[in-house]
Amino acid sequence: MPLKLSPTQVAFNARGDGSFNQPFVEQLAFFRQKLNLPTEHYDDILGAAHDRAFVVAGAMKADLLSDLRQSVDKAIAEGKSIQWFRANFKDLVKKNGWEGYTGSETKAGRDWRTRVIYRTNMASSYAAGRWQQLNHPDLLASRPYLKYIHNDTVSHPRPLHVSWSGLVLKADDPFWHSHFPPNGWGCRCRVTAVRASEYNGANAPDDGVFRHEDSQGVTHTVPEGIDFGWDYAPGRSNAELIRQVIAKQDKADWHLARDNVSALVGSEVFGRFFNGSHAGEFPLAVLSPKDKALLGADTQTVLISRESIAEHLVKHPEITLDDYRAVQEMIDKGALYKQGDTRLIYIIREGVTYRAALKRTGDGSKNYFLSLFKNERGKPPANAIEIKR
Repeated sequence: MPLKLSPTQVAFNARGDGSFNQPFVEQLAFFRQKLNLPTEHYDDILGAAHDRAFVVAGAMKADLLSDLRQSVDKAIAEGKSIQWFRANFKDLVKKNGWEGYTGSETKAGRDWRTRVIYRTNMASSYAAGRWQQLNHPDLLASRPYLKYIHNDTVSHPRPLHVSWSGLVLKADDPFWHSHFPPNGWGCRCRVTAVRASEYNGANAPDDGVFRHEDSQGVTHTVPEGIDFGWDYAPGRSNAELIRQVIAKQDKADWHLARDNVSALVGSEVFGRFFNGSHAGEFPLAVLSPKDKALLGADTQTVLISRESIAEHLVKHPEITLDDYRAVQEMIDKGALYKQGDTRLIYIIREGVTYRAALKRTGDGSKNYFLSLFKNERGKPPANAIEIKR
């Protein structure tokens, strides 16, 4: 499917002392799929767990967390400045009676605490959105390498971050799993996609590791140059799970693949994808060998893109998550028709006629699910040709 990227139009104020530009959809969707989780210490939740949890150290009450969450959401969605966030933070702390939090004793402490909450959520959600963009198959086809870029405006640059600036590695190099910025508190480094011509043959640097004991007494091994708790790529855990399923299920026995994909579509993972947790593609159904041949496809997995879902929901808001979860049944049992390059599927479920549309790429390498809606006419268009099973 065509990729609509505008990474050059999306940026954020890395200092965290002014307003952010309007965020892109992947950034906001990443933040909104999180669950509120009470924590006592900042290291109660580490690494990729932050992909699923919204936490503020010391915030234990549901109402307090909900208000903090809404404040951060508004800052991301509307590009609010840290000055706005601080004023809002002051009001909601008073409303919820949150006293004695770390930094509350002095103005400098309160400024530090609000800066940490604001910048951490802004930077990590932005990074997660960028991870989704930079690892999208359409972009990787033309720019399969990533380049590390150090922000030279910082007052106290980290020597290792400076040494990584200009480093170009394949997008799937494990280096990015632990070194995708931000790489620490206040880190303003970034990553951009580049063409293969910029790669000079360099290998990922080995700068050693250090050990850190957390508040629970657990010792962690962390790469040098990365602050404890920041050695992960925000947003990667969701995307990696889906990407692995797509890669592996298409090569599996189709019965097993269908069972696995059906389980994934029925899980909360697809629910989050449906509601905008990240961009890219999701395996929606699996074709039987016979249907695969009828559709002239090289692969058995049927994918759906986040862009398609967004368009569907605008045009047909009556279609629900449960309707999409019934696509496998529609493909298995529905009547197949051909209309140009598109395959139409008609099925009556609970007295309602549904129409689904499938289309394979020109080279047959992928099958995409294009649309799903309740067909008022209840019959195929006149120019559609039935495909006999």
